[in-house]
Amino acid sequence: MSETPVKQQNTAAFYGQAVASFAVAMAATAVGILRLEADAWVRGFLAIAVLYLVTSAFTLAKVIRDRQEAGQIVSRVDQARLEKLLAEHDPFEKL
Repeated sequence: MSETPVKQQNTAAFYGQAVASFAVAMAATAVGILRLEADAWVRGFLAIAVLYLVTSAFTLAKVIRDRQEAGQIVSRVDQARLEKLLAEHDPFEKL
């Protein structure tokens, strides 16, 4: 019938680069907030804002990934139904 597509996986290098990039960005932002010449409440507000932004970005990425995966599952089910109908269809049945 149909071939099951191979699940795409990231390379270890890409994964490492993504983790390192995230760590560097968070560290640089933390250092910037700590070294900022402002009151403690301003630095605290900025720190909370950064954490909220990061958690929102992770949530958005997960929602987008989940929607894409759900679309692939629906597409595969529809494809399986179509293949079943075509396999059961006999064009010469009424002859």
